[in-house]
Amino acid sequence: MRKVININENWTFIKEGKAAQVNLPHTWNAEDGQAGGFYYRGKCLYVKELPAARGITYIEFNGANSVTEVYVNGKKAGEHCGGYSVFRFDLTAYLDQPVNKLEVYVDNSEDAYVYPAMADFTFYGGLYRDVNLIEVGRTHFDLEDKSLYGIKATPALEVGWKLNVKSSVVNPDGAELVYNLFDADKKVAASARTDAASNEITFDIDNPRLWNGVEDPYLYTLACALCKDGEITDNVEFKVGFRHFSFDGRKGFELNGKPLKLKGVSRHQDRKGKGNALSFSDHLEDIETILDIGANSVRLAHYQHSRDFYDLCDEKGLLVWAEVPVISSFSKKKQPNALSQLEELIKQNYNHASIFCWSIANEISIKSQTKGLEPALEQLNDLAHTLDDTRPTVMAQLSMCPKDSPLNRITDILGYNHYFGWYMQTVAKLDEWLDDFHKINPDLCLCLSEYGAEGITAYHSETPEQGDYTEDYQALYHEHYLKAVNERPWIWGSYIWNMFDFGSAMRNEGGVKGFNNKGMVTADRKIKKDAFYMYKAFWSDRPFVHIAGKRMQERSIGPKTIKVYSNAAEVTLTAGGKTFKKQGEGIFLFEGVDIAEGDNLIVAFTENARDEAVFTGKENPATYKMPEGCSTMVRNWFTVGQEKNPECYSVDDRIGDLLANEQIYSMVRNFAGKKIDNPIVKLFYKVPLRKILSLKIIKVNSDMVDLADGFLQTIKKTEKTK
Repeated sequence: MRKVININENWTFIKEGKAAQVNLPHTWNAEDGQAGGFYYRGKCLYVKELPAARGITYIEFNGANSVTEVYVNGKKAGEHCGGYSVFRFDLTAYLDQPVNKLEVYVDNSEDAYVYPAMADFTFYGGLYRDVNLIEVGRTHFDLEDKSLYGIKATPALEVGWKLNVKSSVVNPDGAELVYNLFDADKKVAASARTDAASNEITFDIDNPRLWNGVEDPYLYTLACALCKDGEITDNVEFKVGFRHFSFDGRKGFELNGKPLKLKGVSRHQDRKGKGNALSFSDHLEDIETILDIGANSVRLAHYQHSRDFYDLCDEKGLLVWAEVPVISSFSKKKQPNALSQLEELIKQNYNHASIFCWSIANEISIKSQTKGLEPALEQLNDLAHTLDDTRPTVMAQLSMCPKDSPLNRITDILGYNHYFGWYMQTVAKLDEWLDDFHKINPDLCLCLSEYGAEGITAYHSETPEQGDYTEDYQALYHEHYLKAVNERPWIWGSYIWNMFDFGSAMRNEGGVKGFNNKGMVTADRKIKKDAFYMYKAFWSDRPFVHIAGKRMQERSIGPKTIKVYSNAAEVTLTAGGKTFKKQGEGIFLFEGVDIAEGDNLIVAFTENARDEAVFTGKENPATYKMPEGCSTMVRNWFTVGQEKNPECYSVDDRIGDLLANEQIYSMVRNFAGKKIDNPIVKLFYKVPLRKILSLKIIKVNSDMVDLADGFLQTIKKTEKTK
């Protein structure tokens, strides 16, 4: 029988010669990875004592970022490259002493052969998920085939429903495989057995109850046992769900034969003060918050997430877009690692009913289509199909990838990441782009895989504008995007960027360091922003009403327009002894609401819900604007070509002057690592950035030059370089 022993407790953690006692999960970047600027990326050591092996003993790491080396009593037991998947090593031969010294070196520094290299999120280092010992008998399910269980269960709808099960067994001779499928009431729904050496069997499932997303996420339990000489030598069990889905370029997505628009959010696996070292309760809270907004799908960006989270998505009915960290910058040297991480992702998560696609890359053409990119993506796509021919592949492109790019026809379905109205042009450009794309590619199955705007809860305006970082503009931005998606049935889904604010050490933006603030909820999960309630008004059936702009408590005296979000058909608002009624859908604007001097109680209610706010009328109310001098990263791109601000940087400045600025240096350092300090780089200090970007070897297109120029124009020059 299998025995799993958790060993999270009592590790010695050593960083730069300093030791501390820690429990897992643990990251050494919980603070500096969210502080803005440079954060520690290097090799640290975890040490623990283990007893002698009792039979065959494996060590299982559920996540260690990103290159891990394991030693027992000074002997190397294994090495793993990649920071987000499960991996195991057989320690049986190494645990040969009564007390054995386990040393685990974990390194999150930049590696020329490991993805990711650069991205807009913090690469937290550490043993940030559970570590277990697994004890098994001589005949056992394979623990070294990169899967979780050594078992692949495939529900298939043919004449009726069938379940195909393939198992990988170590020392199968004379052993038998026994499968029992239990329903939710623990009754046997089907059974089968076969010789362990044959390892594959298909059996009929009589009229199963389907896994139907959030509407009815019904799951069965598949219990798998290895039996030899009348005894069970190994056993595992996991959930399976019966469902089928399809995509069409004109009709969108169908689940179990019924049209379903995927109302999605994107999620990073970190939170404030913890980094990526999350507990099960953290994952559960995230799931409950995603369900509260009314989403039915989640894009797990940009890497493999915890098995706990995939399990929760199965149980709650959230359809999952799963992906690997092949992101932003393509490298031929990293291609073997990309293939390895994709294989781990698919093998380890194959049995999850919730997963509907495998993503092979995100914004990988951001530096233009470099040589070797297309065949590398085709290789990843082919591998995904080889490992799983039941699910489609997908890739997320960035706006600058041409609509007719051959990259768009590599995967089965497609996503585009757009930030019209934030980083470039206006929100109206989205509608134009979507219609043009569909006209050119009517057969392609398209979704909006990312879109968002920063919303910092301290900033507000009665007249919000693009680039002001207010919670109010963020809500307006999302109102437009949701409308654009809903008006086009051929768009199979959309994914808000992001569900939660998340750590991005390179950022110092809008007066907030170390975070991307595009979330619907703050990074500590304490505040749901107004945009959260806007989506809830259109996505959720749970009765509610929400008065927007509550955090802008002080208002000028006089008539105001009060915005309310609700999923009711009618909302009543009372203020200053007056009653207002509005009928509508989702968004309710109450005009002419008088704000008198002093406190004004505003109450909004429906038949089943109520909300209230107090707005304080003053002659000179407090300002809720972003402070002067804060760095930003936004610009209206229709202004490209207008006169530049000489007080700010541009691509015409010299490399040395740019790197003399702390913010620019920190951002480049986080992307490029220690290479930026190489003496060779200093040879180019007197060369303007524009000239460097124009070199053919750099392979940067004009859109990227404009993007760099626009960003630099948001940063004021230091005295040294004026």
